[in-house]
Amino acid sequence: MTVVVRFILLFFFSIGSASAEDSKLTAKQILANMIQAMGALNYEGTVVFLRNSKLETMKYFHAAEQGREQERLVSLNSPLREVVRNGDQVSCRYNDTQTVVFDHRPYERSFLVNFSRSLDELANLYDFALSGEEDVAMFPAYVIDIRPKDEFRYARRIWVEKLQFLPLKVAVYDLSGALLEQVVFTEQHVKEALPFSEVQSANANSQSQAIKDNNPGKLRFIVTNPPVGFKEIYFARRTMHDSRLPVDHLLMTDGLASISVYMENKNPDLASGPRSVGVVNFYSRNLDDYQVTAMGEVPPLTVKTIAEGIGIKYGSR
Repeated sequence: MTVVVRFILLFFFSIGSASAEDSKLTAKQILANMIQAMGALNYEGTVVFLRNSKLETMKYFHAAEQGREQERLVSLNSPLREVVRNGDQVSCRYNDTQTVVFDHRPYERSFLVNFSRSLDELANLYDFALSGEEDVAMFPAYVIDIRPKDEFRYARRIWVEKLQFLPLKVAVYDLSGALLEQVVFTEQHVKEALPFSEVQSANANSQSQAIKDNNPGKLRFIVTNPPVGFKEIYFARRTMHDSRLPVDHLLMTDGLASISVYMENKNPDLASGPRSVGVVNFYSRNLDDYQVTAMGEVPPLTVKTIAEGIGIKYGSR
């Protein structure tokens, strides 16, 4: 046996051993490694978002150091802007006006894929399956399918890079299997360190705006019989629609999909019934002197079920 042949055989046997070793990882273990890597590693790349039939290319940066982490998205096409997440504060700076808008999002952990509950909890609502391996951006990746156990949530597929366990691609599918949206890295690099971007606070910049939560008091409505798994995690009272009248905002999530519920004074300009914008579905209805709206990246049945289950808490302020 020649040296060359022996080398080729050893090469292919090593690949087979690695594949056999890799196959011992379950889908949940791969996703758990991914969640840990997303929070701990410094990495950057170019990412393409496909949403509402539109493509947007952005530079992505994730910096992590001593328990602190920061995400940044920088647009490469108009409108030019930079979105930064520091913990529960998200800022968006628009280059043309130099305006910075600040928002408080204690429920958001990632711009790429947001797991807000443990995988064990999600296993009651979704099935996880390792469906194979594919290359994305010239990286070998595990293909993980996340399939809902009912008709109230969408399916997802995540391509996880095999060495660093970072997500390379995330896709969302409707109940018929049609693609709704996806996020794809065209190139990705892990770094030893990345700088943190300093974002000027809303109080220090005259061009800044803050989306402020007023003292919410008590929630003025109740959601009865929501789809299994959706829980209330955040409540705020805000001013919206260029109006000074307060709007109650309740956020619900099953740990992967999120739904916002809004209650505001009746407005004849706001339509009732179902509607959709790309992957986001809405359902609005009148309730006494108010209009309630449920919206989210979930099937139409889900927002309709939640909106129709809303009742007023009389005596609440």
